[in-house]
Amino acid sequence: MKKIILSFVLFLSLMSTQAQSGYEIKINLKNCKDTIAYLAFYQFDKLYVADTCKKVVNGNIVFKGKKNLDKGVYFLLSQEKGNYFDFIVDEQSQKQQIISDKSNLLENLKAVNSNQNNSFFNYIRYVSAKNKEYDSFKKSIKEQKKSDSTALLTKEFKVLNEGIQENDSKFIAENKGNYLSEMINLKSEKVAKDVPKASNGRPDSIFSYHYYKKHFWDGVNFQDDAMLRNPFFANKIKQYFNSVVVQHPDSICVEIDRMMNKTKQETKMNMLLLAYFTSTYEIPKIMGMDKVFVYMVDNYFKKGKAKGVYDDSVIKLIINRGNTLAPLQLGKTAPDLFMIDIPTHDKIAKMGFDTAKTSEEITKIYYDNKAEIEKSYVTLSGIKADYLVLLFWDVDCGHCQKEVPKILELYHDLLKENKDVKVFGVYTQNEFDKYKKYIIDNKIDWINVYDGVHINNLKDKYDVVTTPVIYILDKNKVIKAKGIGSESIKSIIGQMEKEYLKKG
Repeated sequence: MKKIILSFVLFLSLMSTQAQSGYEIKINLKNCKDTIAYLAFYQFDKLYVADTCKKVVNGNIVFKGKKNLDKGVYFLLSQEKGNYFDFIVDEQSQKQQIISDKSNLLENLKAVNSNQNNSFFNYIRYVSAKNKEYDSFKKSIKEQKKSDSTALLTKEFKVLNEGIQENDSKFIAENKGNYLSEMINLKSEKVAKDVPKASNGRPDSIFSYHYYKKHFWDGVNFQDDAMLRNPFFANKIKQYFNSVVVQHPDSICVEIDRMMNKTKQETKMNMLLLAYFTSTYEIPKIMGMDKVFVYMVDNYFKKGKAKGVYDDSVIKLIINRGNTLAPLQLGKTAPDLFMIDIPTHDKIAKMGFDTAKTSEEITKIYYDNKAEIEKSYVTLSGIKADYLVLLFWDVDCGHCQKEVPKILELYHDLLKENKDVKVFGVYTQNEFDKYKKYIIDNKIDWINVYDGVHINNLKDKYDVVTTPVIYILDKNKVIKAKGIGSESIKSIIGQMEKEYLKKG
């Protein structure tokens, strides 16, 4: 019995040794004059170097290491960091040999001991040939200067694309169970074939959309980190969230949860997706999408799901950022502001606010004069207008000097149109004389205020990090737009006017 147990232990030991026997990638690249080469890999939307061959002789390149490489798509980089070609490394191909000729890389590309890579190279050759075919057709159409060239190109592209899709399906079936199949599946479009007719007699676009969305992630294993290590996964994520999911923060939050629930905590997949969604929606390209970032903070960071992804100090910063943005979402009532106008400045200055050096001194002055100060406030909540433009700006800000005159002109135009509009212009600094002179010189006749008693933390209260910052509020002080340029103000007010008319 002892011998059997010892034999079993020895067997397991040998298996473990084989599993961790390391990698050896030999590449023979004819006509290559490089003296150094790099082994790199894809990971989500970034590229990383895994190894360096410092002695390349006559195109013979060897990458060798004691630990196995992670499964994924790797590529050979030249000494100028140019990509020569991609290839697959998995559990069965930690030791492999690839040959080619730099004079014609793709045509001569061959894996000596990896059928999967040979299939991969054939696939690349096929797609490359199809692309050349389309480019050649495009060139001939342009040369012929045909009036219907756009229609002809669209038709040709559709035919070529359908051919590639059919070839993808064939490749997936022939290579089922290996990484190549999973990778081609990632780039393959899941399009409905038998689309029913809509009431107008045309193919039902709603049916096509729902099919496409439902089957978009078919066959993708979110619990396998190897899915990250290829050139297709990151683009597929971006395509799904930018083009397939309805562009509304609530819809995006639902899809993020659905995707994150498919991953395992503490895996690279989980970590990189969490990081991607967080960074993407903190400063989004579409107004209002920062609601997704606030959702991420509330449901992932505050619940400890970001541990291991970020350091505790970074998590704290992100949570603070979420707390800042939470009350500033579209549809929220704008936080109130307690400001001082220009005529009140002399009274405030006499109290000592302009010469106070420390926060303690400011606090003491404030409470010594609290009753009198409160009578002097110009509050945001006290301004009555159907359309209220809230502008944070600085006299010395170059961009403000360009935007403020535009906003002033627009303000006067809207008044001429009998729009009930006001501008609440908040000077973000405290150089009063410079501020007053600029107001007078430029005839800025809207509501001009500044934080003369230093109680409004504009950075945290309204996320004023740079200037100018523009918000548009409705008659109930509800935030309707934010982070916009002067060119958007008129169209947003026009949209608000339509909303008012609908409500009666």
